[in-house]
Amino acid sequence: MPLSFKNSETPAPVMQGTPVPPEWRVPAGGYDTPPFNRWSFQNMRQIAHTADIRRGDTVWDMPGDAQDMSALEFQGSSGPTTWARMLDDTYTDATLVWLNGRVVVEEYFNAMAPRSQHIVFSVSKSLTSAVAGCLIGDGLVDPTAPVTEYVPDLARCAWNGASAQQVLDMTTGVVFDETYDDPQAEVWRLDVAANLRPAPPEMTDPPETIRDLILWLSKTDAAHGARFSYRSIETEVLSTILEAASGQNFVPMMSERLWAPMGAEEDAYVAVDRASFAMSDGGICTTLRDLARFGRLLLEDGCRDGQRIIPKAWIDDIRGGDHGLFDDEHRDMFPNGRYRNMFWIPDRERPAHMCLGIHGQHVWVDPERGLVAVKLSSWPTALSDESFLGDWMAGVDAIVAAHG
Repeated sequence: MPLSFKNSETPAPVMQGTPVPPEWRVPAGGYDTPPFNRWSFQNMRQIAHTADIRRGDTVWDMPGDAQDMSALEFQGSSGPTTWARMLDDTYTDATLVWLNGRVVVEEYFNAMAPRSQHIVFSVSKSLTSAVAGCLIGDGLVDPTAPVTEYVPDLARCAWNGASAQQVLDMTTGVVFDETYDDPQAEVWRLDVAANLRPAPPEMTDPPETIRDLILWLSKTDAAHGARFSYRSIETEVLSTILEAASGQNFVPMMSERLWAPMGAEEDAYVAVDRASFAMSDGGICTTLRDLARFGRLLLEDGCRDGQRIIPKAWIDDIRGGDHGLFDDEHRDMFPNGRYRNMFWIPDRERPAHMCLGIHGQHVWVDPERGLVAVKLSSWPTALSDESFLGDWMAGVDAIVAAHG
C-alpha cells in the first residue's frame, strides 16, 4: 500500500467500491494515516460524531477573478520551483489567495470542490479564540482572572492557579505530551476522548469525555506563566471557560458569535465527544471559502462591511499584545516569532498572524499587504517536511509580487 499519493499521481481507491475492500477501508484508529487521510479529511462526518455550526441568513461576498498561476516560478527550499509543483509536492486539497479586496487564486484538488468541508485541525484554536475575544469584549470573561473563577472543578487538576490568559497563550505549566504518533501521549488520549479513535489496548484509564481528560491531568512541570509550550488541551479548557461564562453550549455560541454574522456560505461542523462537548482545539470542518472569510474578517479588523463582529481590541492584542514567550522548537520555524491568543505571530515586529493546523492547514493574514492566504492539505504525517509551510509561504509571496 502506498504511503500516500500526490495529486499528480493515480489516487489510491480509499473507500471506493461496493462493498469497499477491507484493505481500502479507513482503519478504526487511523483516520489521519496515509493514504486514508486523503479521503477522511474531507469526510469527517463518516469518522466522528459531529454537530453543525449553523450559518446565518446572509453570505459575505468574496469577489474576484481567480487566475492560473501554475507556471509562476519562485525559489523553494530545494531550489527553483513553480506554484503548481509546490502545491503538488505539499499534498494540497485546496488553496485561496485574497489580495487587496479580491480573490486572485482559488484552486481545488484531490476531489475537493467549493462546497467540500475539510477538517482544519488546530486552525480551530484560532476560531475558538475569536469567540473568546467576543466574550471578553462583552465583559463575560476576564483574561486576568483565575480559571477556577469560571470552572471551580479546575481546582482539582493541574490548571489550579492558572489564569485564562495563560490558557490562551499556552503558558500554563500543565504537562501534556503533544507527540501525535505516540499512542501513549496525552494528545492521543484527546482523540480518544473526542471519539475520533478507539483506545488502544495498552491505554490505561481511557477518558470517556474531554472533560474527564482535563480533570485527569494533574501534573505540572513549570510555574504557570513561566514558559510557552504548545498543547492542544489548552483550547478545550478555554471552551470550558467560555461555556461556563456564557451559560451556552460552544456550538451555538460559535454560530451566533462568529459563523452566522461573518456571513459564512455553508454550515461548518465540529467533532463532539460522548457528552456533546465540541472538540474546539482541532475538530472543526469547513469549506475553503468560509475559512477565507474568517481570514478576511481578521484582515478587516474584526468587521464585516462595517459591522463589528470581533472586538478591535482583541484583533490589536493578537497583532501587538505581550508576545514575550516562545520556545526553541518553534523558533526554527519562526526565528522572531511568538504565540498569542491561540494565533501564531511569524515576526513580532510585524502585524501578520497565522492559524496553523497539523497535516497542512494554514490561514495567513497580513494587514500590511491586504493579504489572506488559505491552504487545506492532507500531508502524509502530522508535521511532515518542515519545508512544506515555508514553500507555500514563498509561493504566496511570489503571487503578491506578481500582482505588483
